[in-house]
Amino acid sequence: MHMADALLSPAVGATMYAATAAAAVYSVKKVKEDFNPKKVPVMGVMGAFVFAAQMLNFTIPGTGSSGHFCGGLLLAALLGPYAAFLTMISILLIQCLLFADGGILALGCNIWNMAFYACFFGYFCIYKPIMKNGMSKVKLIVACIVGSILSLQLGAFSVVLETSLSGISELPFSVFVAAMQPIHLAIGTVEGLITAVVLLFVFQTRPELLNAEANGNKFSLKKVLVILGIVVVVMGGAISLFASANPDGLEWSMEQVAGSTELEADGGVHDALASVQDKTAVLPDYSFGNENAAGTSFSGIVGSAIVAGLCILLSVIFGINKKKKAKSEKS
Repeated sequence: MHMADALLSPAVGATMYAATAAAAVYSVKKVKEDFNPKKVPVMGVMGAFVFAAQMLNFTIPGTGSSGHFCGGLLLAALLGPYAAFLTMISILLIQCLLFADGGILALGCNIWNMAFYACFFGYFCIYKPIMKNGMSKVKLIVACIVGSILSLQLGAFSVVLETSLSGISELPFSVFVAAMQPIHLAIGTVEGLITAVVLLFVFQTRPELLNAEANGNKFSLKKVLVILGIVVVVMGGAISLFASANPDGLEWSMEQVAGSTELEADGGVHDALASVQDKTAVLPDYSFGNENAAGTSFSGIVGSAIVAGLCILLSVIFGINKKKKAKSEKS
């Protein structure tokens, strides 16, 4: 559901940057207040996990469309909503600048649509209330599926609203929303099932990561992180080669409505930002030109490592700031 710059006007793009920045600033404040050094490696590994998982487009049977994992609710359950939101920003930023996945003007929208709803609405309105009186496997599955579906529905509707407010005449509101919502209902269901599988594994092995009661942990935290790290390498380096080539839910909806998965963008702002992205994107579309396979594997592994490093760096900065604040309060 990564939006391209051609789907937005500069005014709408700037507005969504402001909204996303406000949520990010508040998230930084909350993470600094509640910083837990034990979450640092979890943030790094799970950031890498979501990056790699997003490369695995899965086919939606009978539609000619595909979808990909977003991961916001998964991260919120493991890291808390604020750290999850910042982790999603790291993922989407790397995808945009290094791999030209989503436009620079559209980055604020993409963060809002793919991260904000899952990390905050999905977590606070669905996941947390369901878990209020204790966690169980059934409640975990229900929370993951319902939270993922509703979060993705909000994200898909926001895409339609943003394009409509941008005056994209090729994508009329009523027709576009009629295409976007059903296909993202299917994608959200798959997202919920994937989220449930991962969280059930964590619930069985290290339940305290989900703030659940520990009834004899089966694996050490190190072992769980190593297993997830191996999964990241396998997903990014190997399974990504078999990702569906079908257009994703947004592209498919655009094709149904406008007859094309891409629209042309005119204007100085669009051209300037496209020029910037051309310079920053070292592996556009996750490929080495004609060497798609090698580029995809390389992008999956290296991109995951960069995201993990950025997430850990952010965690270290938060930890240093908290220590400085504690020292100043004592003195």
